[in-house]
Amino acid sequence: MTNLSYRKGFIACDRATLIKTLQAALSTKRFEHCLRVEETAIHLAEKYHEDVERASIAGLLHDYAKEATEETLLTYADHPDYDADWLHWGNAIWHGPLAAMQAQRHLGLVDDEIYWAVYWHTVGSVNWTPTAKIVAISDFIEPKRHFPEVVEARTLAERSLDEAIAYKMQQELQFLIQNKKVVYPHTLSVYNHWVKTH
Repeated sequence: MTNLSYRKGFIACDRATLIKTLQAALSTKRFEHCLRVEETAIHLAEKYHEDVERASIAGLLHDYAKEATEETLLTYADHPDYDADWLHWGNAIWHGPLAAMQAQRHLGLVDDEIYWAVYWHTVGSVNWTPTAKIVAISDFIEPKRHFPEVVEARTLAERSLDEAIAYKMQQELQFLIQNKKVVYPHTLSVYNHWVKTH
């Protein structure tokens, strides 16, 4: 995959250019995480017969804005997908949307499925696409993740994307509640919608 040239219908750069952009924007630790998420996403895409190039691009891009500042976020205030409420929630919530918007503006990302997979990976979606599920799960289970629930999550990911997504949402909500953290309202809505429809 290292010399993969992405289709122009997805993004206006090849993998090498994307890699250089990420290296410039991220710490070594975060960049290496993105590579592992890409690797995991490619595996899941192949397993479930989904588009490997989409999985590669979205996996790499998902944390493009993980180390961005609020000042950078504010430069996207005129973007139609911007939400001013993000400023009350912090980078853990808005780095997904900002990464998608940055990729659109600076890297020529034009594919909607990749865009929304990156955009929603932090908070979920009531309209999960296969690529969005793959990226969210890959971020949760990439090889360097070490927490008690990851073994079960990896097992489920090999069996069903839907089972893995459901487990991921449940574990993340439990973590927030047990640690007396506030839950982003959209994330709770996504979970409620999932329970009602699955």
